[in-house]
Amino acid sequence: MLEELVGIGPKTIKLLNKLNIYSKEDLISYYPYRFEVIERTNIKLLKQDDRVVIDGAIEQLPTIFYFNKRFNRMNFILNTGDNLYKIVIFNRAFLKPKLNISTKVTIIGKYDMKNNTIVASDIKLYPLPPYPVIEPIYHVCNGISSKEINKLILNNIDKFDINEYIPDYLVERYKLDNKKDSIINVHNPKNKNDLKRALNYLKYEELFLFMMKMNYLKSIRTDTNGLKRNIDKKIVLDFIDTLPFKLTEDQLKGVNDIYNDLTSSKRMNRLLQGDVGSGKTIVAFISLYINYLSGYQGALMAPTEILAMQHYNNLLNLYKDTDIKVELLTGKMKISEKKNIYKRLINNEIDILIGTHALFSDDVVYNNLGLVITDEQHRFGVNQRTSLKNKGITPDILYLSATPIPRTYALTIYGDMDVSSIHTRPNGRKEVITLLKTNKEIKDVLDLIYQELKKKHQIYVIAPLIEDSENSDMENVYELKEKMDKAFSKICKTDILHGKMTSKEKDEVMEKYKNNEISILISTTVIEVGVDVGNATVMVIFDSFRFGLSQLHQLRGRVGRNNLQSYCVLISDKEAERLNVLTATSDGFKVSEEDFKLRGSGDLFGTRQSGDMSFKLADIKNDFNILLRAKEDSQEVLTSKEYVNNKKYFNLKKVLENSMKLS
Repeated sequence: MLEELVGIGPKTIKLLNKLNIYSKEDLISYYPYRFEVIERTNIKLLKQDDRVVIDGAIEQLPTIFYFNKRFNRMNFILNTGDNLYKIVIFNRAFLKPKLNISTKVTIIGKYDMKNNTIVASDIKLYPLPPYPVIEPIYHVCNGISSKEINKLILNNIDKFDINEYIPDYLVERYKLDNKKDSIINVHNPKNKNDLKRALNYLKYEELFLFMMKMNYLKSIRTDTNGLKRNIDKKIVLDFIDTLPFKLTEDQLKGVNDIYNDLTSSKRMNRLLQGDVGSGKTIVAFISLYINYLSGYQGALMAPTEILAMQHYNNLLNLYKDTDIKVELLTGKMKISEKKNIYKRLINNEIDILIGTHALFSDDVVYNNLGLVITDEQHRFGVNQRTSLKNKGITPDILYLSATPIPRTYALTIYGDMDVSSIHTRPNGRKEVITLLKTNKEIKDVLDLIYQELKKKHQIYVIAPLIEDSENSDMENVYELKEKMDKAFSKICKTDILHGKMTSKEKDEVMEKYKNNEISILISTTVIEVGVDVGNATVMVIFDSFRFGLSQLHQLRGRVGRNNLQSYCVLISDKEAERLNVLTATSDGFKVSEEDFKLRGSGDLFGTRQSGDMSFKLADIKNDFNILLRAKEDSQEVLTSKEYVNNKKYFNLKKVLENSMKLS
């Protein structure tokens, strides 16, 4: 328990809980997300605006200037022994009482050579030692600092029981340090070599445990019998022939993969990944039809109510000539409506249930659930998906993802799943023309918007911020709305959408946009996953350098949802070479590959979820070779006789048993 540790009282526990730290194990494994190496730089070798780290004594007491009420600037003179430098730092007025004449400090900042000034980003209240200082930096929340977290860990390091998971022979094989030394050195690194060795151990442990879970779950699934089904494939093909469009080769292959899974004796656990607008949804709908033919109920879970509503309406239209009974369940519904659905569901009067998190409710009891589909699966935590999956005995599972991942990575990362990929776009869809513009070329962008508005088409405008930030000149939704209103208010209506709005407010705005009551929607990336608005033909993304390529590609996918020619305009004065990847290709898998090379896995998977790629130190791109090694080692351990019989593997087996409960 946290309260047993030194320096941790009720107030601190509440703060730690905000950081998802609830136990001793959570605290000790709350690793720094980066390390700052502080070592003296030779200022004589620096150029204008170079980063500088120097120390010296306060020569002149600080003076403080206040402006805009909330902000302040502090100036003072630093004597390094060789020279005097003017130091400028913003919003650090609270440090003034500690900055007396002759106080020795370390300054980190940017060197303004022309004015012999250092614009400081940080002040350390100590002089530099003769060797580099490595400072761990932790994610924090209001009320607790990175230094305080580090102090709590180091003051209690001897009170932790260290659980070893890596087999001794693997520690020996790779000449790894022991775990306790690695933990001490990652929280209190004395030098770069100690830190490197600590990271080697802890990254390998993370990836080894991840691959152990993946391979263990896959072995369990292989041994798990699925539902018995006897489905006439001709009926499925006849249904596909009734569709108003022709499926692409990749879509047909996806359908075939799923048909084979559903008619096999093993439980399906498949990821269907495809580019934005590639037609994954129709494959999912056909899967629900196949499941219906076998006499089982199906459930489709969407990340938002508006997307669930879209799926519901599309399914009603698709199945209009069949006897399939489809129902929608959302949190907004009246209690009486929900109770009616619960009753019909358990009485097998509903064949397919569509919804959001409402499908997790304890009141939802299925008569014979056979197939569970989760749309945008990386947005759900393992516990949420499991909650739905466990509504059936052994239902087959299909995950949908519009975040295409290179196959090499997908087969490793989703090692417990089979993967189907859709590369080709549906027939009749035109490729979105992507343009890269600077802020000086904004007139060209406004002209494009005007031309599309004259055709009664709709526009998305994306801003990276909701409100102003004192540290940024990036556009925000409110500023952009003013500008769009100034340019187009006489001919159309605009509105805004952002993550701080309530679900009800967001749904209302999206509903109006879908109904063409709004012509220009100014939004943050909250529209990355949203309804299909076929009439939207222009996507304008301001400060596009702030986004990863995969995220930009997802945003681009909001237009081009019809046979209308559509455009995506990236506005940026920076990183033209990187952003030109998007002007050169519309293939999400190629974009994903480039993003992987440039940024690593973080941007591909969006917000990390419980059990989904939640690595604390490892990075899929930079540490992919370690991951491949861990994959082989985990398979070796799981198939060894020693693992089955040796008590030394108790801790490791316990981890795997816990993962089984969440599988």
